[in-house]
Amino acid sequence: MIVRGCVVVVGAGIGGLVAAFELAARGLDVTVVERASAPGGKMREIVIEGHGIDSGPTVLTMRWVFEALFAAHGQCLDRYVTLTPAEILARHAWSEDERLDLFADVERSREAIGDFAGAAEASRFTAFCERARATYETLENSFIASEAPTPLSLARGAGLKGLGDLWRISPFVTLWHALGNYFHDPRLRQLFGRYATYCGSSPFAAPATLMLIAHVEQSGVWLVEGGMHRLAVALAQAAKGHGATLRYDSDVQEVLLDGSEVCGVKLASGERLEADSVIVNADAAAVADGLFGDTARAAVALGKVPARSLSAVTFSLLARTQGFSLARHNVFFSRDYRREFSDIFARRRLPDEPTVYVCAQDRDTPAHVDQATRERLFCIVNAPPDGDVRTFDTEEIEQCKKSAFGMLQRSGLKVDFPPEAIVTRTPRDFERLYPATGGALYGRTSHGWTASFNRPTARTKIKGLYLAGGSTHPGPGVPMAALSGRIAAAAIIKDLASTRPLRSRVMFGGMSTA
Repeated sequence: MIVRGCVVVVGAGIGGLVAAFELAARGLDVTVVERASAPGGKMREIVIEGHGIDSGPTVLTMRWVFEALFAAHGQCLDRYVTLTPAEILARHAWSEDERLDLFADVERSREAIGDFAGAAEASRFTAFCERARATYETLENSFIASEAPTPLSLARGAGLKGLGDLWRISPFVTLWHALGNYFHDPRLRQLFGRYATYCGSSPFAAPATLMLIAHVEQSGVWLVEGGMHRLAVALAQAAKGHGATLRYDSDVQEVLLDGSEVCGVKLASGERLEADSVIVNADAAAVADGLFGDTARAAVALGKVPARSLSAVTFSLLARTQGFSLARHNVFFSRDYRREFSDIFARRRLPDEPTVYVCAQDRDTPAHVDQATRERLFCIVNAPPDGDVRTFDTEEIEQCKKSAFGMLQRSGLKVDFPPEAIVTRTPRDFERLYPATGGALYGRTSHGWTASFNRPTARTKIKGLYLAGGSTHPGPGVPMAALSGRIAAAAIIKDLASTRPLRSRVMFGGMSTA
């Protein structure tokens, strides 16, 4: 059965695009309104001298999320994007002489860890992988796929047998503490502790359940031909193919209500779009802060002092590199991880010695890149989410750049580029792009065992208003944002079916369905 309804999706990020695709394919009248000139949200490109550089998410996991979405509507993901499995998950460095690759093949990773840190650590890695797998399997259906999980629903869903599994995934201890049970080499503890930053959090405060990210990566990291932005373009094309309308360069000023129910949106131009339902694919903090109107702010309650996730200082550049042989994904670790996160979350400053992530986007394989040729690099340094209260002045950012590229050189990587071939983004810039966040890129932090339950869910306190995106359940990251879009779409379909009559709709291809 097809439910008749008109939906406006605010924001063409991954969550909004997935929801639009899902709803349009179900026969609803869908309009996506995006203030930028292209789809993608945080999945952005920065163009330097004609070269597009992925300058947002760079790692794609959980391919099955997108395959299932396309298959549900009779389509094939491979017709839209070309995905290639990465052989090397990431290359890690602590100094010029300390390097470790993790592979898609777990046994190869085990051997590499044995060569790097000894046979005992390799054995402990095997135990860690089993723990990560068990954690993921315990939470996959009871939490990740759940529409609105709570600690009570999690326990009920687990049953008596599953309660033991819940206890064994150690939700009440920090990731850093739990990793100490598996790795005695501090470098390995640091390496796997970094998974907390995938949720914009500190490994010293985030729960041990985040070790499930290790299992997700081991299940496959994928390279998108043409860059990650191609995935956003593909979702936009799929949504349009089912009749959705996408309007770019259109800023939503207000979510409109008729009494206590949503009735549409008002654009900055003054134009009004009527709707039975509205999905806001933006940070939930923007709704709570009144950026979509005073009446809509009551839909989300985030508390007086929101626990913001990490922001970043990023460098997109065209450069020549020498020395260190880059893989696609590379991490150069600081020498004092605890101090680094204390600098960010406690002292609210850029770290004196940062860990630096480098995505070398022309390294689809470990093959050598000609040193005479400039390559596309995207570098990330974690930063405090204070872009709404601090300027991050030129001197501070220049010192951050000096520290970051100094870290790379300490590990043997020399990076040369002219001043015009680099674009820098700060928490202040991200606050402008994503207002009311301070530049936080992952919604709330995942600090404490209850944090994940405190994320807003798809349904809000206002009838007809829904949320999607990385700040909502099930959390940040490209596949999680996609799942949030599917959850929001399912909630709309269910709510419309329960309140509105089912009518005949003409489907694309000439078939009429009741």
